[in-house]
Amino acid sequence: MYPTIYHALLDLTGLDLPFLRFLNSFGFFVALAFVFASWTLGLELRRKEGLGLLQPVTRKVTIGLPATPGELIWSGLLGFLLGWKGLHLVLHFAESTADPQGFLLSSKGNFIGGVLVGGLMAWMKWREKQKTRLAEPRTEELRMLPHDHAGNITMVAALWGLIGAKAFHWLENPDEFLSFIKDPGGDGVFSGLTMYGGLIVAGFMVIRYFRNNGIPAWEGADSAAPGVMLAYGVGRIGCQVSGDGDWGIVNNAPAPGWIPDWLWSYTYPNNVNGVGIPYTGTPCFESYCTVLPEPVFPTPIYESIVCIGFFFLLWALRKRITTPGIIFFTFLLLNGIERFFIEKIRVNVAFAGSWTQAEVISLGLVIVGIAGIIRLRRKDHSPATDATPDN
Repeated sequence: MYPTIYHALLDLTGLDLPFLRFLNSFGFFVALAFVFASWTLGLELRRKEGLGLLQPVTRKVTIGLPATPGELIWSGLLGFLLGWKGLHLVLHFAESTADPQGFLLSSKGNFIGGVLVGGLMAWMKWREKQKTRLAEPRTEELRMLPHDHAGNITMVAALWGLIGAKAFHWLENPDEFLSFIKDPGGDGVFSGLTMYGGLIVAGFMVIRYFRNNGIPAWEGADSAAPGVMLAYGVGRIGCQVSGDGDWGIVNNAPAPGWIPDWLWSYTYPNNVNGVGIPYTGTPCFESYCTVLPEPVFPTPIYESIVCIGFFFLLWALRKRITTPGIIFFTFLLLNGIERFFIEKIRVNVAFAGSWTQAEVISLGLVIVGIAGIIRLRRKDHSPATDATPDN
């Protein structure tokens, strides 16, 4: 396993670049997942624009205003944080890179560096606005195409996805929430994320963004669905590479001859959580040198293979299915089926009796997916109704 990109490069190429300790392997693949989601969303929105299914929206903007106090304060605060941490990192590089997450979330920093960089960034913002300032600001109409929103939509999904993933994890593990309240820290914020929580909360907020920006909800949801499935699959690669605990139950059964041993069961040496017993093999990464005492199903790999396969299926269907909303509900159906069955061999906390939270949610997605497909197909065959919801 490679807890960070630093460990991956060190093992694969021999390059020793300590600053890469700040780049967590799981975080890297999550970022990559959002890049793919944004890319596919942009492609699909452009395609629908070309077909006339999506129209540009005109908004009024004011040109020539000076920098507001809020803009200057925000730029100054951001610069202060960068300078505060950045100069301390330069002056205490070895100490800071030994425990990157602990350093970033600690009170360690350089006040002078913070003041200098914060002041510089506030001045740069003021100077930037002065260049375009007009004696008499004017109002102009800005024409925005739906694909112009792809980056903003991705940012909304990323922010609310993190919030939802953390909230659902705490709902499933209230003891961890209580521990976080008593002792707030980086591990409490960034460890333990429930993907379905992120999916649900981000989904609601993205639909809200569609409606607020004149993008038909069903057309927008259909455009995003294949990319979300792809992002889910890529994100699970991060779970596997880092060994973040999203593995399966113990699997001591002998592997069938047609499947590689590592794909049948795995012990996750050097996992990022430091779970297991001391690891005596190589490489043995400091602070992560543990291995599971018994092999388990490598479920993240299974989910990656299935979800990336489902992406190609949805990508192929998107031009054949013309009823708005069907692709989105097909995504819910496929993702629900995949997750429901993977839970049977996955380690998780019981939520409702013997059911896990993911099993409850995935079954709900299957039901909603089937119901949505049936309803929209019926409406599509009714000449008196329109399948596209109002915005």
